Amino acid sequence: MDRTKSSGQDARKIALRFVLLVGAMSFFADFAYEGARGILGPYLALLGASGAAVGMVAGLGELAGYGLRIVSGRLADRTRLYWPITILGYVVQMTAVSALALAGSWPAAATLLVLERAGKAIRNPPRDVMLSHAGQQMGGYGWAFGLHEALDQLGALCGPLLMALVLLRRGAEAGASSYRPAFGVLLVPALATLALLAVARVLYPRPEEMEKRSPEALPAAGAAGLPRVFWIYLAGAALVGAGFADFALVAYHFQKAASVPAAWVPILYAVAMGVGGAGSLLFGRLFDRHGLKVLVPLTIFSAAFAPLVFFGGFWTALAGAAVWGAGMGAHESTVPAAVAPMVAADRRASAYGLFTAGYGAAWFAGSALVGFLYDHSLALTVCVCVALELAAIPFFLVAARRISAGSKIPEKTA
Repeated sequence: MDRTKSSGQDARKIALRFVLLVGAMSFFADFAYEGARGILGPYLALLGASGAAVGMVAGLGELAGYGLRIVSGRLADRTRLYWPITILGYVVQMTAVSALALAGSWPAAATLLVLERAGKAIRNPPRDVMLSHAGQQMGGYGWAFGLHEALDQLGALCGPLLMALVLLRRGAEAGASSYRPAFGVLLVPALATLALLAVARVLYPRPEEMEKRSPEALPAAGAAGLPRVFWIYLAGAALVGAGFADFALVAYHFQKAASVPAAWVPILYAVAMGVGGAGSLLFGRLFDRHGLKVLVPLTIFSAAFAPLVFFGGFWTALAGAAVWGAGMGAHESTVPAAVAPMVAADRRASAYGLFTAGYGAAWFAGSALVGFLYDHSLALTVCVCVALELAAIPFFLVAARRISAGSKIPEKTA
């Protein structure tokens, strides 16, 4: 066998193993925090929070979860301390999830929700940069991020299912006290996450070495602006984020409208995560073949989540949860895959941080608006969600045309 070919195959295997290890780590992380988020809406309702409060808390959590990524992304680019920053973020996040078992009021639970999102903000940009290095070696950013997202979403499927089992055994209708043991169980996957994180750090101390590139040819961080297509894509993604109702508010609606039994709420969330995980593999491959164009039919499809979850009974709500999960999973796997080839490797963490901060700010504004509208008009709430989702399509079309008409890294703005 040709030595060069053999060396390339070995490098691809190393990159694949790294993606799988980080994916396993994300499996347990999502097991923990998505398990908590799947029951947090009803828990806040039982603790006395209003619909507007739930919408504001969910939006504030996403604002922290995305806005702080600007700081962690820039810090990672400047210091190249990808692993230490990633480790700090995971420790903060897993600690906050475990502490939810001790929360006795809705402001305390809300504070831990925001802290959990902040931990995710700290660790995501440097972790995604490390995954992008592996993706380049695997020959497809979409496949690398899609595979990681599938494992991530598998954990998000298992966590809520476990929460449903705990609530069924203890009696979810008994009140807020029945939820605390469920949060306590999440300490196990939280510890597993931190253990795998330590293993990944030891086995892959310098993931950037997996990417084939010439450092001298790359622009220094901050030396040039980001591509114009980056901002166009961000505008479309921001509209999508604004239009998605946070699942905490969706679950809150299930509780208030009694359309879904309390113990079944985390099961619907698990369905959403499972559909999202399966879809991420498909959309990762489709992205590598067709680019951003795949987001157009997906966005049209995912806009249907709002009337399904807010207007229907149990079975309609179940279908709506699946549609919600498909949209969220595909967009979350496509974002890092799309941004990676747009930006030089040495600026990638900053680009991820900036992109997701804009997405998070839009999510916060949209969640606050949707929460406010929910307390006044359910019909208007649904109309606004659908309109915001569909408004993103022209931006995705323009971004797709610009990428297909130019090079991988288009002209840069000043």
